[in-house]
Amino acid sequence: MARFPLSERWYRWSAAHVVGIDRVEAALLTLVCIPTALGFGGPAVVVSLGMTVPLAWRRSKTVVSGFVVAAFAILHLLVVDQMLMPSVVAVPVALYAFAAYAPRWSSYTALGIAILGATAAGFRYFANKEVGLEAAVVSAVFLTVFVLAVWAFGDLRRVRIQELEGLAERARLLELERAQEAELAAVNERTRIAREMHDIVAHSLTVVIAQADGGRYSAAQDPQAAITALETIASTGRQALTDMRALLSVLREDRPREFAAMPGADDIESLVSELRRGGLDVGMTVTGEKRELSTGAGLTAYRIVQESLTNVLKHAGPGAQARVAVNWGPDDVELVVADDGRGGAAALIEPSPGGQGVIGMTERAKLHGGKLTAGPVAGGGYRVRGRLPYVAP
Repeated sequence: MARFPLSERWYRWSAAHVVGIDRVEAALLTLVCIPTALGFGGPAVVVSLGMTVPLAWRRSKTVVSGFVVAAFAILHLLVVDQMLMPSVVAVPVALYAFAAYAPRWSSYTALGIAILGATAAGFRYFANKEVGLEAAVVSAVFLTVFVLAVWAFGDLRRVRIQELEGLAERARLLELERAQEAELAAVNERTRIAREMHDIVAHSLTVVIAQADGGRYSAAQDPQAAITALETIASTGRQALTDMRALLSVLREDRPREFAAMPGADDIESLVSELRRGGLDVGMTVTGEKRELSTGAGLTAYRIVQESLTNVLKHAGPGAQARVAVNWGPDDVELVVADDGRGGAAALIEPSPGGQGVIGMTERAKLHGGKLTAGPVAGGGYRVRGRLPYVAP
């Protein structure tokens, strides 16, 4: 349990028991002042109670309490003519509360009333033939300066309260901002994981289904082709399982994360070779001088080609040919995947739910400062063209 200094604990406790503290203080002040007021008679007792009792609400209902004290203080000037009663101590207490807790207009109004009252009290209770007028003037000035000092201290308290409220509001806004940033980060992470899972699952299952269908049709006439198809299915499944384990390990907090080497632009050629072994008629050309890509951009380039060739398997139809072109330019790398099948027509007739593949590729490209276009080609076929800068803006 955290230990706070005594002053800090007192501040926390008093802030939580404001009303109770004010009522106890008002009760004690009333008990102290009543005996003296009894010596001045019944009206003085009423005046004394009228000044001390309202202090019980000096912070909860500052304006009402303060003006009640001011009214009875004026009545004190009219009713009690011998000397100031001890209950007048309620006046600076109420004035301090006005300056610290009340609205600005009431604070200035209370200050004006207090200055007039202090001046009047100085001449009423301290002016007589023995001391002369000078003593009354000095007393009035002293009381006025005292009133101004009390109001100034109360105003400093107001500034302190406003600073604390400002800091508390700033802390609240920062906490809210951190919560929003954490939520956005979680959404972005979920989106990234969903994108990766789509790429892994869609590609792997497409290859597995294509190989399974091919192996089933050729098993009777060419057993070796069926064996090759099964080997491709096993290899694809193992790779997909490895990728899924590496991806899902980030969601587990009870064990170390499994980091696998993320595929990049250098793995595009092996991806094409794998699909070619799986029966897809695909060729690849590379032009320009190869440049270094960031890990994220390299993974994006790989996923664009992977998703595009997966769509060829799903939509282009039997006998379709695909071509992959990787063009290393001076500022960016261009990736073009085109086929001559019925991909464009299939996309219109058999649209994939939500079109997440193209959307995911486009989002990946934009994330790294690139762009991607995809659509049917005149005369048949489908083409995907993406550009990724070497240095993301």
